[in-house]
Amino acid sequence: MMTTRRTLIASLGAMLALPTLAAKPQGPAMEVWKDPNCGCCKDWVKHLEQAGFAVRVYDTGNEARRAALGVPPALGSCHTGVVAGYAIEGHVPAKDIQRLLREKPRALGLSVPGMPIGSPGMDGAIYQGRKDPFDVLLVAANGSSTVFQSYR
Repeated sequence: MMTTRRTLIASLGAMLALPTLAAKPQGPAMEVWKDPNCGCCKDWVKHLEQAGFAVRVYDTGNEARRAALGVPPALGSCHTGVVAGYAIEGHVPAKDIQRLLREKPRALGLSVPGMPIGSPGMDGAIYQGRKDPFDVLLVAANGSSTVFQSYR
């Protein structure tokens, strides 16, 4: 009986000494609509996941979703996301989305119109390190926009 009690106490002590194993916390949940064959969209999603976003992808195209969110066609790109009620259009860097979520401006969301080379997802080896300048735009509910972040 004494040996069993000592073994039990030793086992409990060992268990208490182990670090607590917790599930990896999931970052902000984001939904992304894209073309199923678009490689740059897949690379942008990987960029978001590496930054901690929990991304759910819909391979159904993005034009209908962009329109439903009210993002003007002139600010469009090849994929559209939604995070915390904000529209995210195009190759927006994860750090700018994180800033948007911290600052919580009254806005429709962020956009990187077109597909600028050097932006996340458009920065693969095929581009040989080329980085074109681009702006991340803060899009207002009325469709107007201002520069949120510039990359030069």
